[in-house]
Amino acid sequence: MSDMKKIFTSNSMAPVGPYSQAVQVGNHIFVSGQIPADKNGNLVEGSIADKTKASCEGMKAILEEAGSSMSKVIKTTVFLTDMKDFAEMNGMYEQYFSHKPARSCVAVKELPKGVPVEIEAIALS
Repeated sequence: MSDMKKIFTSNSMAPVGPYSQAVQVGNHIFVSGQIPADKNGNLVEGSIADKTKASCEGMKAILEEAGSSMSKVIKTTVFLTDMKDFAEMNGMYEQYFSHKPARSCVAVKELPKGVPVEIEAIALS
């Protein structure tokens, strides 16, 4: 697709597989799932809130590279390995998404690198 632009920033964890951090098609930016890791790929330790924050910070860096922002996110999907973490994740999540984009949140058996949370998004440019 000639109208698909790959987005990459060194301010977020590099992809560990055959995918892009994000792609932009028209005025839509599709951000791949962000796990709780720093820009060097080191997994973040701590609470679910700490890990949610790290996932959101990675997403924020990618969106800024694309010329967008967290306030332009229109849809997210949150993956949790345990729904007991839902309330704590929500507490940190709402600090990044106070504009309340559409969202799905699902429990999954496991996530890459054994992390308990992953967040993906669709944003406008």
